Amino acid sequence: MGTTLKRADGAASHLLFDPSSALDVAAFVVAGVDLSPGAAIPSDGDPRIDRALAGFLFTCGPEHIRHPEVLEGGAGAYPLHGSLAGTPVSRTEICDKGNRHTAVTEVDLACGGRAAIERLWLVDAAAHAVTLADRVINIGSSAFAPMMMYHMNIAGRLLGEETRIESPSVGGGSLPWRFGEGESAHFCRPAAASDGWSEVALTAMPGLGGRTIRVRFRTDTLPFLQMWRCQRGGANVVSIEPASHRLAKRPELAASGELYSLQPGQSREYRLAFSVSGCRLLD
Repeated sequence: MGTTLKRADGAASHLLFDPSSALDVAAFVVAGVDLSPGAAIPSDGDPRIDRALAGFLFTCGPEHIRHPEVLEGGAGAYPLHGSLAGTPVSRTEICDKGNRHTAVTEVDLACGGRAAIERLWLVDAAAHAVTLADRVINIGSSAFAPMMMYHMNIAGRLLGEETRIESPSVGGGSLPWRFGEGESAHFCRPAAASDGWSEVALTAMPGLGGRTIRVRFRTDTLPFLQMWRCQRGGANVVSIEPASHRLAKRPELAASGELYSLQPGQSREYRLAFSVSGCRLLD
């Protein structure tokens, strides 16, 4: 299941959606080059995440977004990156000549609740931009704390010495893409917002003809910019990860009142957009 954008510079972009995993993005091909890392990823031992991480975008949540943590009460654990990845969609629809994709995914949560994710992908061929809008609904009988993170994975082989991370959310507005020390590094910072949106870019990627990928996200429900890189063994990947919560253990987040409670029937919305080579993004 996919869609194609014809760019003004003659380079076509193609998105391949994955209905076996919440209608995430299995591949994002620009001018014949897939931005996804494919097999060049590390493994944490969870086959769901190994498969999802190989693609361009997968969704962490809706009740947990990072490494496994013990459930409140101690009976079990929240899984790696939450319960959504690897969950097939309940129903999906394509309309507007493939420029509008919708899906509903119902997922059993590790904490015993149940959630539905209503997903809308909008592809604007004229603007060469893609927007994702998600609505997470509590369809269970008990409250849960919604947590979401969007894991956008870019093959490190496409990056070079000239590639930079550019965002008002990072110190000085710009960082080398190989930030931190050693073979792997990450950071999570409050996202600087303008009119409710934050932006980050990976610029001048030589493996993509010098193009830039730009990502924007709503900061009302995704107030943090997390980034991760791994160049260890055969792994070579960099990820842009808009997140709902800062990098901290769940007990610490709960103690500081940062775990919002979603009651049965209530919902919460998340939105992001991305494009390549400076094309404007949707507002």
